[in-house]
Amino acid sequence: MLKPLRQLLLFILIMPATRAGALDTPDARDATGPAETALDEILVTGTLRPTASVRLPESVTVLDEQTLRSAGVQHFEDVLGLIPDLNWASGTSRPRFFQLRGVGEVEQYQGAPNPSVGFLIDGIDFSGAGMPATLFDTEQIDVLRGPQGTTHGANALAGLISVRTANPGDRFELRSEVTGATYNTRSAGLVVGNGTDDGASGWRLVGQKYRSDGFRHNAYLNSDSTNGLNEETLRGKLRWTLANGLSADLVLMHVNLNNGYDAWSVDNTRTTYTNQPGRDAQVSDATSLRLEAADRGVRFTSVTSAVRLRSTYSFDGDWGNDAYWLATTGYAPYDYFQSDTRERRTLTEDLRIGSVSPDDSTDPLRWIAGLYLSRLREADSQAFTWQAFDAGPTGGPGTGGSALSSEYVARTVALYGSVDRDFRNGSAVSAGLRVERRTADYSDTADGGAPFPTETNDMLGLNLSCSHALGPRLRAYGTVSRGYKGGGFNVGSGLLEEQREYQPESLWNAEAGLKGDLAHGRLHVESALFYMRRHRMQVYTSQQLQQTNPLDYVFYTQNAGSGENLGLEVDSRWRISPRWQLSVTGSLLRARYLANDLPPTLPALGGRAQPFAPGYKASVSLDYAHPSGAFVRVDGSAIGSFYYYTSDAQSSKAYALTNARLGYQRGSWAVSGWIRNAFNTRYAQNGFFFGLVPPDFPNQAFLQLGDPRQIGLTATVQLGRPPSSRPVGGEGSASR
Repeated sequence: MLKPLRQLLLFILIMPATRAGALDTPDARDATGPAETALDEILVTGTLRPTASVRLPESVTVLDEQTLRSAGVQHFEDVLGLIPDLNWASGTSRPRFFQLRGVGEVEQYQGAPNPSVGFLIDGIDFSGAGMPATLFDTEQIDVLRGPQGTTHGANALAGLISVRTANPGDRFELRSEVTGATYNTRSAGLVVGNGTDDGASGWRLVGQKYRSDGFRHNAYLNSDSTNGLNEETLRGKLRWTLANGLSADLVLMHVNLNNGYDAWSVDNTRTTYTNQPGRDAQVSDATSLRLEAADRGVRFTSVTSAVRLRSTYSFDGDWGNDAYWLATTGYAPYDYFQSDTRERRTLTEDLRIGSVSPDDSTDPLRWIAGLYLSRLREADSQAFTWQAFDAGPTGGPGTGGSALSSEYVARTVALYGSVDRDFRNGSAVSAGLRVERRTADYSDTADGGAPFPTETNDMLGLNLSCSHALGPRLRAYGTVSRGYKGGGFNVGSGLLEEQREYQPESLWNAEAGLKGDLAHGRLHVESALFYMRRHRMQVYTSQQLQQTNPLDYVFYTQNAGSGENLGLEVDSRWRISPRWQLSVTGSLLRARYLANDLPPTLPALGGRAQPFAPGYKASVSLDYAHPSGAFVRVDGSAIGSFYYYTSDAQSSKAYALTNARLGYQRGSWAVSGWIRNAFNTRYAQNGFFFGLVPPDFPNQAFLQLGDPRQIGLTATVQLGRPPSSRPVGGEGSASR
């Protein structure tokens, strides 16, 4: 099963050894000094203040613009394999539900939004709705592992994903990009912007359109596009400097993902038989305004943001059509359909005051204090329809339908602060504290529509870190942190009264790590060993109430007693020569439920692994760039098996994928050919175990397969600002 990865490792071992004879001259090799091969410093921008990665006392992966362009194609989904201990639950057209170190949500069929992994795009909160993370003109992605409760609150129990798109530059820029690929894939994007020489003012406009058939064939409708992708991205950024040093940054964003959803097949193939293909559409409109001013060594910051999300998620519940079911089982009609329409509005205000800059070496004491306010409202409308046979030993529910509407409103007030202190002996201490109160109201039309009692959660997050310099750019650190996540509400007429609500969860994290640069700055290594203990952990489960009805599911969250997640993470880059770079990441994870205080409905979970928590994950990337402009990148990734859901024992199989890109850059233009899943590996992203097939509806395993091999070509033309030099490798520094 890991044969593709073994082939890639062999390729990596052989190629650097032969580079001197085939690609480099001895003179050129002798002329290479440490400065020419040193890696750029990594700057993490997903924190409250930009911090060099080597000085950040926590585990983090940074993907820079060059990595995103060469390893990705269209979406954040393309580069997930490069990030240790990050997984995602499929069941959607684009990743929406993430897990870090085994902690995170797996779906949201019912109930209020309650994410465990924070997701920001340009500082705007998209937690639980990460579909708008398209890659075009994206400059950097930071993934911070471990609780971020001090800085980002209840949505970051497990960690934070921060996506930052390109900011206005200091000169005119015009860039266009077109892509064509198999499965009728095509896209076109345009970037235009300008700015003053000092960077104090500027603007940037971005637009992209992407379409693809979506890797499925619907045999009933004779269509290849029922699972297709139809995605539009529009962004605008404006930066200006006002009087007295006041600067303003405005972000406007419109992302329309009008995707199909026809991903499941009765026979676990990429051929579907649905007569009512579903949709997975999300329209995101967002804006933020950031105001900053500094005076007498103090910086004042205000960040105001507003988001409106409108989504439609629907699917054919029987995965077939009457002719198919009549031919294969002898029973018809058999037809089910479910749709879910949501609208979410979020308004946030973050006010901060702090010392001017972490880069001011004359001030070893740095601090931030802030007030955070937010209001989130989500309205949800679900509809279920069915027409089922009445014959057979079990019969069917006949013809009918049902609907469920709900409204959720949450208000959050938080006070937070952090202090960092450097000492002359190379040691540093960091401490942070956040106190948060969340008040939530919920009502739905189930059981007469009586509103739930108002829920108020008072939560506390904190962190304490110590680090020490072992060399000029090498540090060891230790961190203890506490994260938290609010309680919530379950819906559905099949629930018992005591199952209606669940309580907040908290998590303690102890972490020790080593990070820095070796070999004259040519080798960068970050490693972390962690142990997390979850208290009153929220466990998501489901139950099929009526075996003959594939839509008669109840999804609900319960509090189990506790769980533990421990593991090891490594993220490294080695600049072998000016032309070659090797990047290796890996993680080992043991995430399990503990046997104490399990609810009666989950008695068999003690000692079992948590869902979507693979035992290992690894990636290997090799970059080569020739002075003539030719470049190559190969990425191999592997992931271990994991349970799909809490409610059954079905698990995935380990698999490995290989992607590659070969191209040429000359002056203002570049062209590259790429291939994804080069060995056409068959693998599953998600699975269910339930009764679907009439007349007896036995519980069976059903899988959502990952994408097959795809081959494409991308061309880019850039005027104004010259294209960034083609450095080998992935992560690198990025200016704020």
